[in-house]
Amino acid sequence: MNTDPQVPEYSRRSSKPVVFSILLFIVLVCIDALAAKFAVFSFGIAPGVSSIYVVVAVMIVFTLWFGMWGAFAAYAGCYIGAGMLGGIPAGINLVWSLADSWQVIIPLLAFRTLKVDASPTDVKDILALLIFGVLLNNLAGAFWGSTTLALGGVISWSGVIPVFYGWLSGNVISCLVLVPALLYFVTPVIRDHDLIIRKYWQ
Repeated sequence: MNTDPQVPEYSRRSSKPVVFSILLFIVLVCIDALAAKFAVFSFGIAPGVSSIYVVVAVMIVFTLWFGMWGAFAAYAGCYIGAGMLGGIPAGINLVWSLADSWQVIIPLLAFRTLKVDASPTDVKDILALLIFGVLLNNLAGAFWGSTTLALGGVISWSGVIPVFYGWLSGNVISCLVLVPALLYFVTPVIRDHDLIIRKYWQ
């Protein structure tokens, strides 16, 4: 039982073995990459970009549960599933795939700094989720992703605005629908099995 209402229960967990974290990272990369590939190939609007990028919601939830392991898995999954398989040149892909990193690191930093519970129940939790886990993070990702594609010559500068809005709208809808539900219903199960990373790495 969490006896301190100011400290989310996940911050009280014991450190995880390194082997567990590495295996977890590999599993998360596989899930992220496969889901990213499916989204880009099924609903693509530009190289590596999907109008319905449902995997972003999964990446955010994984990162809130598993800290920086989830964030690095989001980058690797994007690099492989959306970038490499989506036809983005390797050099550009290295930078472009950071878009998915911003989309998961921003809510992670906010949740840990503000001590927001990973199973949002009160007004503070919900506001933090909406601001940092739906709006600001996806604005950053859409801006980074669309502009780096243009800088790399993958799309024209006239295509930046359509790609930006397609990216942003699809991500926001996916996050609004899936992230709150996954956090609310699944976080208690993850927590009960002592799988949540306390802070960033452990």
